[in-house]
Amino acid sequence: MTLVELTREDSVRTITLNAPERLNALDWPLLEELRVAVESVAADEEARALVVTGAGKAFCSGANLESLFGDTSRPADVLREHLMNVYASFLGIRNLSIPTVAAVQGAAVGAGLNIALACDVIVAGPEGGFGPTFSKIGLHPGGGCTWMLTQRIGSANTAAALFNGDIIGAEAALGLGIAQEIADDPKARAAELAATWSKRNPKLMSDIKKSVAIAARDDLHESLNFESWAQAESLSSEEFAAFAARFAGR
Repeated sequence: MTLVELTREDSVRTITLNAPERLNALDWPLLEELRVAVESVAADEEARALVVTGAGKAFCSGANLESLFGDTSRPADVLREHLMNVYASFLGIRNLSIPTVAAVQGAAVGAGLNIALACDVIVAGPEGGFGPTFSKIGLHPGGGCTWMLTQRIGSANTAAALFNGDIIGAEAALGLGIAQEIADDPKARAAELAATWSKRNPKLMSDIKKSVAIAARDDLHESLNFESWAQAESLSSEEFAAFAARFAGR
């Protein structure tokens, strides 16, 4: 059975974690298929947007601990190198130049939460749950969780979420800013968003994504520096020229 499905509809790509019998828990074979799927999207010149979701009732229940971590008595430097390889398998989603959206219909726990956070936008279902549960099992957060959560909800909210280690329901996640929307059918809504984004100018969408990343890490000067170049280039786009002509003809 394919553990990760990559499907194509027009210029939208969808990656589905496909191990519903174990709530899409992550092991090495699944992560390897995920890495390959993400690399395929990155190399796909026709791809304009990506949806990431899980089959069945869960988005992803986290790591299969024995399979993913192996012998935890190994020296810390050896374990760290191993962990960095684990992280790389899903953090490639963050490096994509196209817009990405996670459809979280159920639980997204631990490393599964990280996969959702790696996407630009999260659409939660009414039963969606976001679990930074690391502290409850005696494990430090990993996979970029601390950084990605802080980017979304700030340092104090992140500290509280990680200290508590509780599952955050869809409504609370929306209020905090973990999720950007709640939809009765999050997969359909995510597909709708991705289809809309895919019809926009791809250079513009990529530049907007870069601009947001710059704003998150740098100061106003750096943001203005990039925005001024990107906006200047977009002024000569066919889309803006068509809008300007319609505006002038009103």
